[in-house]
Formats: sequence, structure tokens, C-alpha cells
Amino acid sequence: MKVYETMEIWMAAGSQHLYGEEALRQVAVDTGEIASYLDGQEGISAKIVFKGVLTTPDEITEFCIKASADAACAGVVLWMHTFSPSKMWINGLKLLTKPILHLHTQFNREIPWDSIDMDYMNLHQSAHGGREHGYINSRMKIDRKIVVGYWKDEKVIRKVDAWIRAAATHLEMQKMKVCRFGDNMREVAVTEGDKVSAQMQFGYSVSAYGLADLKAYVDKVSVEQIETLVAEYQERYTLADSLKPEGEDYPALIEAARLEAAIEAFLVDGGFTAFTSNFENLYGLCQLPGLACQRLMEKGYGFGGEGDWKTAALVRAMKVMGKGLGHGTSFMEDYTYHFQGEESIVMGAHMLEVCPSIACENEVRIEIHPLEIGGKDDPVRMVFSTPAGDALNASVIDMGNRFRLLVNTVKAVDAPAETPLLPVAQVLWKPMPDLETAAGAWILGGGAHHTSFSQDVTVEMLEDYARICGMEMLTIDEATVISQFEQTVKWNELYYTMKAFTKGL
Repeated sequence: MKVYETMEIWMAAGSQHLYGEEALRQVAVDTGEIASYLDGQEGISAKIVFKGVLTTPDEITEFCIKASADAACAGVVLWMHTFSPSKMWINGLKLLTKPILHLHTQFNREIPWDSIDMDYMNLHQSAHGGREHGYINSRMKIDRKIVVGYWKDEKVIRKVDAWIRAAATHLEMQKMKVCRFGDNMREVAVTEGDKVSAQMQFGYSVSAYGLADLKAYVDKVSVEQIETLVAEYQERYTLADSLKPEGEDYPALIEAARLEAAIEAFLVDGGFTAFTSNFENLYGLCQLPGLACQRLMEKGYGFGGEGDWKTAALVRAMKVMGKGLGHGTSFMEDYTYHFQGEESIVMGAHMLEVCPSIACENEVRIEIHPLEIGGKDDPVRMVFSTPAGDALNASVIDMGNRFRLLVNTVKAVDAPAETPLLPVAQVLWKPMPDLETAAGAWILGGGAHHTSFSQDVTVEMLEDYARICGMEMLTIDEATVISQFEQTVKWNELYYTMKAFTKGL
């Protein structure tokens, strides 16, 4: 079973009738074998469907129209087995609305030195057929992913799947709805943004609801729903003694379960897959919904604190992108630093809302502690740490004339000491290349204090997603030099300003 069960990637070859019907039949056989091989790989997360050999402008246009109209098609893989004159592709590519992966490969890995002849040369022309196809895409200024290499190589398969995951995410975003309970945290700039522009560019819509709307759902939660959730908490996590049925704080756990059931019902009824909350707006709620937000993220919902709808959408996007990879993705915030020279690290956390999908195995505890903000009862929350390993933080920000995706690769590390008085879920990481450079570049790039943290999603997946969405992306990694990064930021500003200007002419 593929990770993306209802999604397809269409694959087609480009050729022409110059080489005769026998050659075209062989092109079809070869392309079908490549599609079948890719489809059969465990590392390919969606079904690859062979759609034939395209040899005329009409065939190409029909293929592009059908791919664009098919709700299950997330993208197309195009391979030029022979030479496909690129003028044939113009009308079709003008109509194609799905992402493109240009697979620049050839059917045979090696040249058959002792038998190669002109028939072989006429059939195996990917080396220059792909260049013709690349020209028309570049001339038409079409963004696409280009993967070069032999189609059975693991590196090629990994690159293809990174793009598939980005294409699947893009398809998901076209129907995504983000629910905001209340508005943004007052006077905060970076969590604001242009929701209309976001819907035009990414596909998802953002809608706000008053807390009275949620309170109506809270009042409808049944005793049976609460008992079911509490039983699940007891089975899956370690409960603090005071939260057990005989404990003094058990009523608080009941209220936490009530909030989870109510919020999930609201999201399901409205078709939402991401949401935000705001501790400044808790009308009708007994406590800040910390446990509810953590649990719903664990179920796959995107979340953003303080009304941060851009991060909520990004968390959902990255959960889709990393589906089935076995680690996790969470709403996150750089909270405090541990300065130790080149070994300086960051503690990531939030008041309550960190997703247990990133927790160390069997370490999740449900506890209750006071919270000095919000003015409500002490909230219930999950407390845990995160395993060491490669990870990244990502942030989407509204730069006024464009959206920017800022990414920092990090290495999650084990805590050098216990934190017995800190009752929150937490992650410790060493940002690449070091804290001084990474934090400086992040601030130069305007990155938000909220991020999406993931040990599943890779930089390549996010690059592919940004390309598909037409979004600027800046990466801070082990090769980053602050002076060069600053120049990139300035050149990008000029590029996107000129791009917006020429588009308006």
C-alpha cells in the first residue's frame, strides 16, 4: 500500500514519428518498464501510472488537459526517450496546471560498446532529447524539478520521491482549510499576513471563528466521548498521579478531554485540517487547550499558537510531506539559548503545544501545572523530550510582495542535564552551521519565532514544494556564511521586486 493511497503520478515519454513505428513501440515498452519499476519501489510513496508515448502536439495537449483535470493526479513525470521537438509541447505546457518532474535518464545504464550502431543511437537519444525539452520549459519560464541519473539508482529514486511528497502536499493544500479560534496575538507582526494572497498562491483558505462558536461544541460533548478519551490517555501515556481517577486534579483531565472532543468535532464538521488558538481569547474555556492541541497535532492536524495561521498551514503541509516516515513534525518555537561557544544549543518548546509525534518512545507524560498567562485554570499538557538526530526548522513569512520559506537544518541533541522544574515538552538542537551564524541569518531573513520542526521532512522536499508553489526559499545550513547570506537576501529582494514589476506590465 502506498503512503498516498488516493493519489497518482502520471508518467509519459516524449518522442516523434521520425524513427518509425517499431522504435515507438520500443519506447512505449521501455517507458512502461521504468514506470512499473518506480511504482514497485518501497521508497516511492505514490502510484506511478504510465500514460503512453506523446508524439504530436494534439497528444501532448490532450495529456496535459487530462492531467490538469484529474483530481487524483498530483503531478507528471516526463521523459524524453528520443528527440521530441519542443514546439510540440508549447500549447500543452501552457495548459498544464500540475507540477512537472523532468526525469533525465536513459533506458540502458551503459553503452553496449561491442554492438552499438545507428539503430541504437536513434532509439537512445535522451542525452540530447532532454535538452530540447529543457529548452522549451526554460523559454516558457516553467518551474520544474530535474532529476538526472540512471532510473534504478537509489539516489534517483530518493529524489523522485522527495518531489512526489512535495506534489502530494501541494495537492492537499488545494483543498485545505485553516480554522482560527479568535484572532492573532495583539500587536504581534510576524503572525499577521495576507490571507487572500496565501489562498491564491498555496490553495488553502483561512477562516476565523469566535470562541462562542467553539463553546457551543464544548457544551455538546457527551460523557461517553470524555470517558473514551480518558481511557485512551491512560492506555497510551503515563498520567501524573493527581490526574488519575482518584486524584485531586482528575476534573482538569476531564475538561482537557472535553476540549479535545469539542475542537476535533468542530474541525471535522467544518472540513478543517489545521487550526490556531490564542491564549488572549479563551471565552467559555476552563483552561488553555494544551493537551487538545498536542493530541490533534498527533492525529495529523496543523497547529499554530497565538493565531499564527501561516505556521498552522505549514505544520499540516509538513505532516503530509513526511507521512509514513516514522518520526514526526511539530509546531515549535526557539525559546532559550545555551551559549557554549561552537557547541551552543537552542531549547525549543512552547507554553504547552508541542506534538508528541516527535517524542522519545514511551516517554510521554500527562501532567498539570500552573500557567502564569491566560487567566484560566491550570492546564493539562504532555511533557516529553525529543530523540537526537538530524532535523530542520521551517518558517513561512509574508514579506509584503511575496511569501518566503526560511529553513534551518539542525541536529537534535540529548539534554546535558535534567530540567525537573520545566513542565513542558522540549527539544534541544544545535543549529547549522552554529548558533551565531544560524540565528543571525534567521533574523536577517525575517524568520518568525514560530516554526515547524521535523525529523521527517528534508530540505530537498521543501525545495521542491517551494518551487511548485512559486515561493522564495532561503536555507541556512552547514555551508552558510553570513556575509553571503546577506547578499542573497538583497539580491532576492531585487529579483522579486523586478518580477512583480514585469508581471504587472
